[in-house]
Amino acid sequence: MTAATLTIDLNAVVANWQALNALSVSEVETAAVVKANGYGLGAGPVAGALAQAGARSFFVALAEEGVAVRKAVGNDPAIYVFSGLMNTDIPLIRDYTLIPLLNSAKQLVKFRMGLPDAPYGVQIDTGMSRLGMPLSEFIMVRDKIVKADLIISHLACADEPDHTQNKQQLQHFSEMTRGLSMRRSLSATGGILLGPDYHFDLVRPGVGLYGGEPFSNAAPVVTVSIPVIQTRNITAGQSVGYGAAWVAKRPSKIATLAAGYADGLIRAIGDGGMMVWAGNVPCPIVGRVSMDLLTVDVTELKRVPDHMEIINPHQTVDDVAKAAGTIGYEMLTSLGGRYKRDYVNG
Repeated sequence: MTAATLTIDLNAVVANWQALNALSVSEVETAAVVKANGYGLGAGPVAGALAQAGARSFFVALAEEGVAVRKAVGNDPAIYVFSGLMNTDIPLIRDYTLIPLLNSAKQLVKFRMGLPDAPYGVQIDTGMSRLGMPLSEFIMVRDKIVKADLIISHLACADEPDHTQNKQQLQHFSEMTRGLSMRRSLSATGGILLGPDYHFDLVRPGVGLYGGEPFSNAAPVVTVSIPVIQTRNITAGQSVGYGAAWVAKRPSKIATLAAGYADGLIRAIGDGGMMVWAGNVPCPIVGRVSMDLLTVDVTELKRVPDHMEIINPHQTVDDVAKAAGTIGYEMLTSLGGRYKRDYVNG
């Protein structure tokens, strides 16, 4: 019996990057966000494929993440670090030529003391109240950052195109950066889809590269295939799984599959009407998802296959996420380390 398999289509990642790139004018650079180990899919393979396709800038959350990306893409591409400069980052930023996006005046002082000649960028807060310098702090350092490579902010509501905060943040970003000579970046995937007014000099898609919403035209990237361990016939009235939460209304055939919430298949999908697929045939999950196992009603199948799929072109990562009451971002990054990972078309 083999482990559940997570298949990542690198050609689909590249196709999604190219499609998002095509939404901007040629003067706008399209970078790639590969933080959280490439949204759980492997920062090295993903970044390597995108670099071969022409991506020249990458974004990570932490300096440690930048090391794996640098090893995958070589010396030429730029690698930006969203968290800026934390206490132990100076050796990594220096040795791997990473570019911190400084988030505060305190980080700016620390950077100038430790790495005075290294490239850097700046992150400002235009209304998300998360990372970045607020206006009052930015005003104090604005004249001191003329050598910055890039200045960025982040949209809080880009996945909701009609939300009023999008235009408010666009206005704040434009006003705060007016007259500065460095490149500007405001948009991730959702911001790209809001249109050219939000694109500035560089866009930095993340979840859209990996087949996730809000990029509805994304090519599917991920397939999750799970081995069938056992099948059994049960009678009407017989329960399945913890808590006897599901009871058969008819004589049924139940397949037990070798994956569970330890593999990122969140427990709530057992109550979410979720399907597992045998080829083109959907079969419902029944009973509670447990740590290592899930149970599926395969009564309608003529033949139970050796493997069944829970994420595939029929049922996307966002479909599974919605059944679990969460979002595709969390589902992707929760896919665990027990999967056998297959990279195809790279």
